[in-house]
Amino acid sequence: MLNAAILNTTIQNFIDKNLDTNLVNLALKKPSFPDIQTEELLSQIEAKKRCKNKLPTWFNTKAIYYPTKLNIEQTSSEITAEYKSGLISGGSLIDITGGFGVDCFYFAKKVEAVTHCEIDEPLSKLVSHNFEQLEVSNITFFSQNGIDYLKKSGQQFDWIFIDPSRRHDSKGRVFFLRDCLPNVPEHLKTLFEHSNHILIKTAPLLDLTAGLTELESVKQIHVVSVNNEVKELLWVLEKGYQNGVEVVTINLKKDDTESFSFLLEEEKYASAIYNAPQKYLYEPNASILKAGAFQLISEKYKISKLDKHTHLYTSEKLIEFPGRRFEIEKVIPYTKKDLKKAVIKKANITTRNFPESVKELRQKFKISDGGDIYLFFTTDYEGKKMIIVCRKF
Repeated sequence: MLNAAILNTTIQNFIDKNLDTNLVNLALKKPSFPDIQTEELLSQIEAKKRCKNKLPTWFNTKAIYYPTKLNIEQTSSEITAEYKSGLISGGSLIDITGGFGVDCFYFAKKVEAVTHCEIDEPLSKLVSHNFEQLEVSNITFFSQNGIDYLKKSGQQFDWIFIDPSRRHDSKGRVFFLRDCLPNVPEHLKTLFEHSNHILIKTAPLLDLTAGLTELESVKQIHVVSVNNEVKELLWVLEKGYQNGVEVVTINLKKDDTESFSFLLEEEKYASAIYNAPQKYLYEPNASILKAGAFQLISEKYKISKLDKHTHLYTSEKLIEFPGRRFEIEKVIPYTKKDLKKAVIKKANITTRNFPESVKELRQKFKISDGGDIYLFFTTDYEGKKMIIVCRKF
């Protein structure tokens, strides 16, 4: 159960003053507050600290009660939650896997009424308290299984949102939706009885083909990255939809957003152009690589691919591109002798379709990390290993 003493002004001030304190040292000191255990206090400090960049709205709001660090790790960031909210509309939405409620916070800005179902009763009460502090009043909380709530309520919603969690006993296995709670494929018929639109969030580990095999009526898949790291896959389902699946790749960056959309069928029939490195080199962002738009990128942007399995592209003229862009200085054959002649002691190293790892290459050629030079160890369309020396735009 929640310990109301945590919200005492003295305790809240102590938490704020110790956000940068070493928790091990703090544990040894055992701060004395009669109504709070040391472990409980340290947990609040650690959880709040993790929210500073991920959940700034919560971090900057007074009297927020934080859950375990695991809940914080598993929840959406504000930047991805805001993106999700742009995919929904209407009068009502139910989140059947409510959790810490970050997604609900942003959904509540787009729909009139949000229902938050969370089977963990203390977490449900904690989130309800926090939303009072956040001054959000159009969310209703139910501490129960979301699927059961739907069945009993008989309600219709404009949207159902699901963030299934992987079962602990599936650790180490290939990621399938049927290995998650709730088991979405098993309950899909029930879900569509209560809404025509379903939005599912999954971890990037899920293979797109595997997800499409398990689901039905998939209209869109959004591959969402933040600063070139894939954070989540969003599956938009529409009851009865049977047309082509659109894949939307998004890379949310500090100053701008990179986007590239395509139909899965387009990639299937696309043909790449192959060529040796020219003046400029392009590396697609992480969302595009996850989505597998390898041939289509070449066709759409009219740039050449280095090899079928080398997902790097090149051109004579510089173009706008959803990913990193480089100017090629030279191309070196992959030999110790040729690299030694180049006299490169410090560089950023990337491997693409190459048998050795970055760590092995650094040790082998004694190249430290950093600087303005970028080295791509890769393979060309003739199967020759090479090193592309370039500088980033």
